Amino acid sequence: MSKEKHILVTGGTGFVGSYLLRYLLSRGYSNIRALRRPQSSMDLVSDIHSDIEWVDCDILDIIGLEDAMEGIQQVYHSAAIVSFLPSERAYMRQVNVEGTSNVVNLSLSQGVEKLLHVSSIAAIGRRKQGVTISENSNWERSPFNSKYAISKRMAELEVWRGVAEGLHANIINPSMILGAGRWNDGPQKFFKVVWDEIAYFPRGTNGFVDVRDVVRMMVQLMEEDISGERVIASANSLPYQELMSLIARHLNKKPPAKPLSPLLTHLLWRMEWLKSKLSGQAPNVTKETALHTSRTFYYDHSKSKELLDFEYLPIEKTIADIAPAFLEASQHNFESRLFQFA
Repeated sequence: MSKEKHILVTGGTGFVGSYLLRYLLSRGYSNIRALRRPQSSMDLVSDIHSDIEWVDCDILDIIGLEDAMEGIQQVYHSAAIVSFLPSERAYMRQVNVEGTSNVVNLSLSQGVEKLLHVSSIAAIGRRKQGVTISENSNWERSPFNSKYAISKRMAELEVWRGVAEGLHANIINPSMILGAGRWNDGPQKFFKVVWDEIAYFPRGTNGFVDVRDVVRMMVQLMEEDISGERVIASANSLPYQELMSLIARHLNKKPPAKPLSPLLTHLLWRMEWLKSKLSGQAPNVTKETALHTSRTFYYDHSKSKELLDFEYLPIEKTIADIAPAFLEASQHNFESRLFQFA
């Protein structure tokens, strides 16, 4: 694969996108263009800012996106909204679905060689608890599917439409992504919860994967002669108690010992809702996130190992690598910092 390919990354200032940019640079790619919205924080890419051609553009801006994709051969589409707030559902659906449709349509019209779409394990669908989900699992309407999951499922349908119209594309479905930086977002919140020695843990089980594995798999799917595939990226399925105990060990903190009962779970998200109404700030826990972390899901990663001969980093190593970055961030008001690739 030529390292002279002209590459576009959407969502380049985001968590996954910033790791992807850094990994592409480490692989020797130099013709990299990335989208950023004018209001986007550059905290995760400040050290590589000058190595990337930045374009101020939103994926909903069809005219600006058309200009940004001029001459592009490969597209990594990682831009998306992840939200569990009812007030953001309409915008999330617009960005995740309409934005993906714009990327797909322009990839087709401008002759892009290949598209890699970053989806989510949630987009495969969850019919019931306790079953193992694979790439062959069928999407079904279910109370286990969040509004975010539905938006990512609809985004995938736009990609498959593009494939049917001749676009070479693959989809990656990561489980919960762990990495350093953005400590107030996503699974990284568990480090702060453990740091504060909260006594309770969610009763559920979920899949987890190192962000470095996610971007390695993304680039492998782009570089190899593979198209029309969906691949789950998930190293292990762990109970939240085990995950938080591993974090506690590496932060030298007391691990949580009490499971959140259904009653406490319901009280928690209602209290957070009331607090957000009074303070005007987004709640730390919503109804969807509270209920989701109380459920048990398993994910089959055998396709990634067979198709790509992929070897995952053990989750304990991931946590061991994140912990020093978190401890350093704790000395600097938890500013966002990434760790480097070995």
